[in-house]
Amino acid sequence: MVKVYKNVCITGAGNGIGRAIAIAMSNEGYNVVCADINLKQAKDTLDFILNRQGSGIALETDVTKAFDIKNMINSTVDEFGSLDILVNNAGVTRTSNIMDLTEKDWYWINDVNAKGTFFSLQAAAKQMIKQNQGGRIINMASVGGKGFVDVSNAIYAASKGAVISLTKTAAQELAKYEITVNSICPGITNTNILSGIVKKRALEQNKSEEEIMIHYARDIPLKRPNDPEDIAEMVVFLSSKGARNISGQSYNIDGGLIPS
Repeated sequence: MVKVYKNVCITGAGNGIGRAIAIAMSNEGYNVVCADINLKQAKDTLDFILNRQGSGIALETDVTKAFDIKNMINSTVDEFGSLDILVNNAGVTRTSNIMDLTEKDWYWINDVNAKGTFFSLQAAAKQMIKQNQGGRIINMASVGGKGFVDVSNAIYAASKGAVISLTKTAAQELAKYEITVNSICPGITNTNILSGIVKKRALEQNKSEEEIMIHYARDIPLKRPNDPEDIAEMVVFLSSKGARNISGQSYNIDGGLIPS
């Protein structure tokens, strides 16, 4: 019998890709925990869901803090009875050349992207094992982790490479508990982060923002960046019964930019 999962926790759910995932999962009937370091943004996402007859809660969560991660898991279980799906979406970056990156950048980016993903995964897996009902863990990596760094930086790429590697290892270790672990590698995606990067690059290169976006899109075979909803639809699929035998994979969503 295929298990039916109904409760999902999403980190970084306050805006961009995380918000799109939360809304898409709610549209599919999931109870959604909107976790974000910015509580106001998390509540904005939740309000959107509740106004459309969805179900969920909003939590202030800093994934670099063990206490916040524990509270996120416990609050999910207290509210809905179980944690069935974790989407490790919270992430940070800043645009910079390799020679300009600092030790502070290293710790900040890796604390959120690598450390936060690992310990959220670990906490979720412990809860799923206790429930003995299997589960799904979906990590947000990036094509940057596979070598494309045009809109990120070397530290960001390293952190996302770590997420891809973690996904493979965790999938093998957790398979005996019927917990699948997969990652998604978005390419260039229309978010506030991209907007900030485009503005900075436009100033640096004395070009218009439109010219910068044309540059970014030129090598994409399908000739368009992602919308956040493109990523959300993959999360919906990896959470569905159709993905019950898929684990340890890293899926590019990039318009064909990096064949894999």
